[in-house]
Parts: sequence; structure tokens; C-alpha cells
Amino acid sequence: MKVSTSPGGEARPGAMTFTEWLRGRSDAQLRALVSARPELITPVPAHLDGLASRAASPSAIGRTLDRLDRFALAVVETLAVLGEPMTRDRLTEIMGADPRIEYLQELALVYGPDDALMLAPGVAAVLDDPAGLGPPVADVFRHHPPEQLAEMADEIAPGTAGTGKERLAAALAEPAELIAAVSAEAQAALSQLAWGPPTGRVPNARREVTVESARSPIEQLLARGLLAATGPESVTLPREVALYLREGRVHRDLATEPPELGGPERDRSLVDRTAAAQAFELVRSVEELCERWSAEPPGVLRTGGLGVRDLKRTATLLDRPEWATALIVEITHAAGLMAADGEWLPTSLYDQWRVKDTAERWVRLAAAWLRTDRVPGLIGERDERDRPLNALHPDLRRSSAPGLRRATLDVLPEGRAPGLESVQQRLAWEQPRRRGPLRDQLIEFALREAEQVGVTGLGVLSRHGRALLTDTERAATLLAPLLPEPVDHVVLQADLTAVAPGPLTSDLNRWLALAAEVESKGGATVYRFSEPSVRRALDAGHSADELLSMLARHSATPVPQPLSYLVTDVARRHGRIRVGTASAYVRCDDPALLDQVMADRRAAPLRLRRLAPTVIASRTSRAVLVDSLRAMGYAPVAESLDGDVIVSQLDARRTEAPARPPAVPNGSPDPEVVAAAVRAMRAGDERRGPVDAPDGQIPRGPSTTTITALQEAIRQGARVWIGYTDSQGNATSRVLEPARLEGGYLTAYDETRAAVHRFALHRITGVADLS
Repeated sequence: MKVSTSPGGEARPGAMTFTEWLRGRSDAQLRALVSARPELITPVPAHLDGLASRAASPSAIGRTLDRLDRFALAVVETLAVLGEPMTRDRLTEIMGADPRIEYLQELALVYGPDDALMLAPGVAAVLDDPAGLGPPVADVFRHHPPEQLAEMADEIAPGTAGTGKERLAAALAEPAELIAAVSAEAQAALSQLAWGPPTGRVPNARREVTVESARSPIEQLLARGLLAATGPESVTLPREVALYLREGRVHRDLATEPPELGGPERDRSLVDRTAAAQAFELVRSVEELCERWSAEPPGVLRTGGLGVRDLKRTATLLDRPEWATALIVEITHAAGLMAADGEWLPTSLYDQWRVKDTAERWVRLAAAWLRTDRVPGLIGERDERDRPLNALHPDLRRSSAPGLRRATLDVLPEGRAPGLESVQQRLAWEQPRRRGPLRDQLIEFALREAEQVGVTGLGVLSRHGRALLTDTERAATLLAPLLPEPVDHVVLQADLTAVAPGPLTSDLNRWLALAAEVESKGGATVYRFSEPSVRRALDAGHSADELLSMLARHSATPVPQPLSYLVTDVARRHGRIRVGTASAYVRCDDPALLDQVMADRRAAPLRLRRLAPTVIASRTSRAVLVDSLRAMGYAPVAESLDGDVIVSQLDARRTEAPARPPAVPNGSPDPEVVAAAVRAMRAGDERRGPVDAPDGQIPRGPSTTTITALQEAIRQGARVWIGYTDSQGNATSRVLEPARLEGGYLTAYDETRAAVHRFALHRITGVADLS
């Protein structure tokens, strides 16, 4: 009788091995397998034996089990618990529905024909307490002394033959009489453990007791083997006993379909407009953040994050809650628009991003949020050392965040706004092995952040948000018509304010941010001009004529006289005093103005000394002197050693953009890569065949015959098996698809390595036809 084994599995007489089953799969089925489990071809195995070995590894099996929904996982657990092989009809009867064997076979978790279905090698070992059941009797009592097991078997199964463990296993396979012999309290304790978890904690669990000496309910169960002591204070319910208590059922209340996601219905057009408004606000907030941090960058903490005070200050600037501000800061960083360089500064990529269309700018931000492994929602919590997690802190990374963020958006139904709990329950059904407190928290963060980013509106996934998951160009196309058209004018008022009737163009928005302060936001943004804001524009190199010309060009009304007076008055006084370095000096063409400065009591800390009618020296630095004179009401400007005015550009500070993080794998690998991998593994099997043939020799022959055979293979498009000597003199063999011969080299597709290579003709020892 034929006896075959599979990697990691037990020998079964006459059974097909897992490797044989894989080898018998069609190329299309193998492509489906490696598409669903891309880790199996990273790197590509040399042959199908290697694929089978890798598919049976605990890490590969664990990743695949993590992808199963609750029903598919229940099918796998049922096969592991009830034993194998099992017929498809029997499995259908147990599950009460179609067990979807084709899907599990596609993942190579189950193999074999319909009349003998088996788990792939290693699957049962990876399952931890399948279906909430503990280990079988043989495993749960494996650490008990043989003498103790023999004494226990003599009490509960007298007169039977075999070792103590074998007699105990036989008695517990039908535990009805043993259960009936214990008290009602002991039976109630068994019922609590029946549906899992199968373990409990009791004091002195390892104390030896007999049926006669047992007093408490737990002692009655331990004496009869209905519970097994697995530690000083821990007990476990054997699998056979639990299955009896479950009346043969493996799962209770097993749902074959995912729970429905309800929630109120929303108008689709209203959803898209609401999401578009949020998307627009995100883009504007990122732009405002980068512009402000260009001029006043916050420092980087020693831990690498952003200070709490800086976050509060930024929240006030953006007029948003702190958690929403932290999200904007994190998205800006994830998109590569801002990085650390001693201070948090915009990068050179920001200038490229700023000139794009609003829809394209949003796509970059939303895509960065979707793929980042950082979790802004954790900001404000504390780490394992009880230290606060600040914005941009390195410890905000969670590897599961991007996948769960995408999974959360994928399950959102069309036109409905499901509640948080229903989404958590749905994802718990779709990926039950991954459920945990952090996972539920990440789902909550994903829904909250999706609303702020503009992916969802009113709790419903928008059309451009759904397109973002698969096609970013289409997402930008869908969003663009929903965005408000930017305006290039404001309404100037006599109270030194300017009202923007809508979103401003990028250039006008930057100019107004320089020359005025934002007073209020809403449907219309109100800017206020003041002496400091006008002086800021003058410091940046603008003249009074340029400011008035810009106001006249972009105002829907004539420039009010008070605003014109403000600009000309500030410009008239601006720069009359010049500050340089002596340590610092003050010079002015008007001696009377310097007399006024010298007589001002507030100038005493500056330790000024008159050098000439038009020059004053100070021991303070130039920066301190400029700031102090401005605080006293003057309008000085800094000048260089050559006497030129130093213009302070607000957008001059930039840092290098960091290297973009690798994209998170999304879906199946490229079909061409999959097809090449399957061809390479098939070729590896064919190569192993000739090598193991009776002659066992690598192809050898005259060089003229070799070249003729290669030319014929190129003409017919045939595959060949060649012998090849590498640069170290080692003889190898390759399966190739020759493409061309030139310059003493053969260019061919090497199926063994799934890549195109060049081979030196003088190193090819011979050619054999594989047709």
C-alpha cells in the first residue's frame, strides 16, 4: 500500500501529498493562489516543492488565516477539530451551508478531492484554541506523570487495557457517566467553559485528589479528568468533554453571511457636496499651516515631536479643535510637504504642490492619509513609560493602521451612514482573528478622520472618496466640479477690513495673509489691516505704491481713504531709522528723530550712545534692537554691512523633502509578475526532472551544435535546457526561452529565476530540447 506524507503533516496511507496536489493544479489556479497570497512569491521559489514548503510555514499560514471571514475560519476550525479527511457532503451538513471549499482550496488551506478533504500541512498547529475548544486529552495531560494518569484511569475506567493516558482518553471520549456522577455545581462549572474560553484559574490546581477525597466542585472534575491542571493555578477543559457538552456542535449561532450595515439614508448629491467642502477646507488649512510655519517654524522636541504649546497655537491659527489640527499636521508630514530640520519647516515639495489644482492637491493629501502607518488619534495618550504622545511623535506608528483604514472604507455601504458599533461588528466578522481593543479604536479613528479629510460626508462614503481607493485620477475628476471656484477679488471696507466673498486664489490668499490678519472665518473670510500687518508687507520688500496698486486691482470697490492713509503713513515712517551691526547701530538722516529716541526712557536697557548727529550705537544685537524700537512705536528696518535694506521673505525657509515611504501593498501583485512566477516554478520542476533522470548529466555538446540549437529555438520560440558554467566554475543548468544571439551573448528569459538575463556563449556547455 502506498504511504505518502506532506510537509508538516502526518503520513496517511494512500493519501495525496500537499505537494502533489499543488503540482496537479492548473497554471490558472496557481496564479490565483499566489495572487491571493503574494508573500509566497517573495522571493519566487525555485520549484513547486519550495512553494509547498513556504505555504506550510506558520507565518504564511497565520497571515492567510487572518484574512478569512468568520464563516471561512469556522470551516477550517471544523476540519481541525473533527478530524480529516472529511467528505464535502458531511462538511456541508455540519456547517449548515455551502462550506465554500473552492475558496479555501484557492488559498491552499484545504486540499484534496471532495470525498477526502484535508487541511494543508501546518494549519491545525497554527490555530490557537479553534472554535474556543481546548487541546485534546492526549495533549492536555501530556505533562502529567504516568503514575498519576494510571491511578486516575483505574478510578474512572477500571478493567480497561492500555496505558494510563490511553485509558483516560477512551473514557473521556464518552464522558456522559462521568459528568452525571458529579454535583450540579460542578456541572454548572463545566457549562461555563463549554463554549470557551476553555481555561480557568483556581488555587492549588495541581494538588492530587481522588474521586473519594474530592470535596469541592472543581476537585470532583479534576479527579475524573473532566478538567486538567495545566499550571499551579490554571485548569483546561479537554476538547472531547467540550464537544460532548456542545452536543457535537463545533460552533454556536454561526452566521454564514456578514451582518448588515444599517444607518440612515443620505442624499448622494448632498453627501458629495459636504465631503467636497471638507476636502476644500483641508487643502486650505494645509496651505495656511505651511505658510505660517514658513515664517514662524516651531521647534522639534528632543523626542522628535511637536510641542503641546505649538499645537495649541496652531489650533488657534486654523480655528480648529486640537485633534483636528493634529490630524492636519500629520497629513502634511505624511504627504512630504513638511519635515524636521531643527525646526518643523515646509519642504521644497510644498511649492510644487501649491501650484496644482485644488482637486489634485486634495488627492495627494487624502492618499497620504490613506497609506500612512501613523495614527493621529493616539495623540494625547500615553506610551508604555507613561510619557505623552505628542503630534509627529515617532511612536505613533501602527503597522495595521493603513490596512484597517482601507478595510473600514471598503465596508461602508452605498448611501447609508452606519454607526461605529455596526462597522466594528462587520469588520469583526470579516477578520475575526484580528479583533482587539486597539483594532476597535483604529476603526473609530478611521471614521472620524475620513469625515475631516473629505472622504466621507455626513457619515457616507462619497463618490470621490470611493474612487480614491482604486483610481486617484478619477477621484480628482469627480471632486473638481464640486469645489467652489476661487475668486480673485475682495470687498474693502472703511473700517480697515477686507471681506473675501469666497475662497481666494492661491496668490491673492498668500498676499492677504502677508498684508493683513484673519479676523474671522466662515462663509466669507474677514481680513483686518493694521500697522503691524502693513509693516510686515513692507519688510517683505513691497512698497506703498505696490500695496495700494494690489489693493485697487483686487478690490470690487474703491480703496477706502482710511486704508490708503494707513498704508502711506506706515510707509512714510518705515525705514527712516536704519539698524546695522556695531554690535548694533542706529542711523537716521533726521537728527531730531534720533534725539527723540535718545530721550525716550524706554531706550535705557538698550544702552544707546550718540556717535554722530545721525548715528547711535548700541551694545545689543541687531535683532533685539529692531524689535525693541518697534515695541517703542518706531518703524526701523535692518540693513546689511553694505548699507542695503535686508528684506525678510516669509516663504524663504524650506527644507529638503524626505524620501517618500514605500507604498503599502494594495491588493494583488501585478498579473505579469504572477504569471512569470508560476512559469519559473513550473520550469524549476522540469529542470529538477532531467537532473534526476538516469543519465543525470547537465547538457554538453560541441559549440557549433549549441549555437545551431539556440538559433533554431529562437526561430521556433521553443524552450531549451542548457548547461552553464558560472564565473566561479560551478556547473549549473537553466531553463530558458531564447530571444536573440549577438556579440557572443545569448539574451533569454530565465524561467528558473523569472527574469531576463544575458549568457556568455563560451560558458554554455550544451543544449537540450524540452519540447
